[in-house]
Amino acid sequence: MLIQKWQDTDEGLKLFLPREFNFDENINYLARSSNECLFHIQNNRLSKAIQIGEETLIIEVSSEDNHYLKIRFLGVNKPTTAAIRAEVACYVSDWFDLDRDLHPFYTMAKNDPLLAPAVNAFYGLRIIGIPDLFEALCWGILGQQINLSFAYTLKRRLVEKFGRSVVHEGVTYWLFPSPKDIASLSPSELESLRMTKKKSEYLIGVAGQMVQGTLSKDLLVNVGIHKEAEKTLVKIRGIGPWTANYVLMRCLRYPNAFPIDDVGLHNAIKHRLGKEIKPTKDEIMKLAVNWTNWESYATFYLWRFLY
Repeated sequence: MLIQKWQDTDEGLKLFLPREFNFDENINYLARSSNECLFHIQNNRLSKAIQIGEETLIIEVSSEDNHYLKIRFLGVNKPTTAAIRAEVACYVSDWFDLDRDLHPFYTMAKNDPLLAPAVNAFYGLRIIGIPDLFEALCWGILGQQINLSFAYTLKRRLVEKFGRSVVHEGVTYWLFPSPKDIASLSPSELESLRMTKKKSEYLIGVAGQMVQGTLSKDLLVNVGIHKEAEKTLVKIRGIGPWTANYVLMRCLRYPNAFPIDDVGLHNAIKHRLGKEIKPTKDEIMKLAVNWTNWESYATFYLWRFLY
């Protein structure tokens, strides 16, 4: 993140925003589930515990005029160094995908019959990221072949059983379990959360690879090519093309990640086209002919009609 995009203030940090950003749209997206356990939203302020190096911080994110995000540090723990403050700024920037220039996407989408209503309805929405690779992989695995509501329930059970928490003014802030927290578990310990045996094994396997250092965010980012990163991920037991592209989209920020087999995408297209049946893969490819290098944002905006 370039230094001129944020600055220190007496209260915390200030992150300057790109033109194509609307805080309310992003908060509305984040508030879509009442069962979310990793952040809180109150009075249009977003608060969350994050781990930066050895420091556990509670941040509060707000915006008054869409020109900047204001970050305050809640509780007794404050960043101890300028480097930690810079990492917090980078974390929030990544979370909201602030370094992405959406102008080319909007220019393309406004001339696309399927996407034009989406960008009009949700202008300023960003792909809300999952900066932590392990969390993104777990969320992708948990969501396989179940509805979104039960996926949130499983995530809450996993976090509250194996994660850490900090408390500020009577509010509990949870942090997602680390790979080390999960790698040493037995499948039966995860099955007790009403998770399937296979999903339990998948999570433990992914955690083990990350603990061993054979899988990391840097490794996948440095691949640099979407299809090669996808191939790396699908070699891992429990990760198919859908989960791989979901992670490439939400965590690794590949703009051409495209979970084309996603049921939600199919239903959104069916809904927007007023069709009786869901589109085939070939039909989606034809609809997406102009989405090159914006497949992730096209998918996210169409999802937003449903979720």
